[in-house]
Amino acid sequence: MRRAVPAVLTFMVAAQASAQISAERWKAVKQWSVKVLAEHPHDRRAFTQGLVWHDGLLYESTGQHGWSSVRRVEPATGAVLAQYDLDRSLFGEGLALASGRLIQLTWQTGLALVYDAASLAPVDQFVYQGEGWGLAWDGRRLAMSDGTSRLTFRDPETFDVLETREVTLDGLPLANLNELEHADGLLYANVWLEDRIVAIDPETGKVRAVIDASGLLSPMERRGVEALNGIAYDPVSETFWITGKYWPWMFQVVFVPEKSLP
Repeated sequence: MRRAVPAVLTFMVAAQASAQISAERWKAVKQWSVKVLAEHPHDRRAFTQGLVWHDGLLYESTGQHGWSSVRRVEPATGAVLAQYDLDRSLFGEGLALASGRLIQLTWQTGLALVYDAASLAPVDQFVYQGEGWGLAWDGRRLAMSDGTSRLTFRDPETFDVLETREVTLDGLPLANLNELEHADGLLYANVWLEDRIVAIDPETGKVRAVIDASGLLSPMERRGVEALNGIAYDPVSETFWITGKYWPWMFQVVFVPEKSLP
């Protein structure tokens, strides 16, 4: 489940989830690390569920009943420039920008909310089956995660299912796929309750690399925060922006193969 839980319980659940994937499986593919280029303030009240970069600005989806929103954010300062608040019955999830429209998933209500990107005004909605977690657009189709090992590819105009694909790590299904982002032919995914991001071949579902994103926050900064979540790609600078639920910082980073690190 996705609700905020006490820190002790979160740690126990995370330990159980991590134990299900052996160290050998994580190391069965290429290992990349995170090189931090800059860190910028992030709203500590934001339960980050989705993140999109567009024209020098970040668009962020936040979750929790009564606190869910879609926002336009100034990257350098973390200032919220515009915000639309969801109805209290809705729990915001993944976010994607497709043809000038933002599409925001909701967790268990089966609604995808559509906004005009310029005004953040609601303009449409889609209905789908199952849970909504992560969402990303590659220029022709949407990729959607639901917390399992399955990706669902959808038409951005109708939200109809085009195909599904299982994601595998070392030949076995990799569950808990969360926030998604496309970049340079790969689909990047947060793995819920892990300080890891995986780079997926969207055509085969195979994990091509595992990115170690641990250590971004100090022990003091980790107090009161939730999971690493939120990936946005800026194609101009060729950098990623990553953060987490209730995190105090947004990090501008590049992903570096370990053997090429200084």
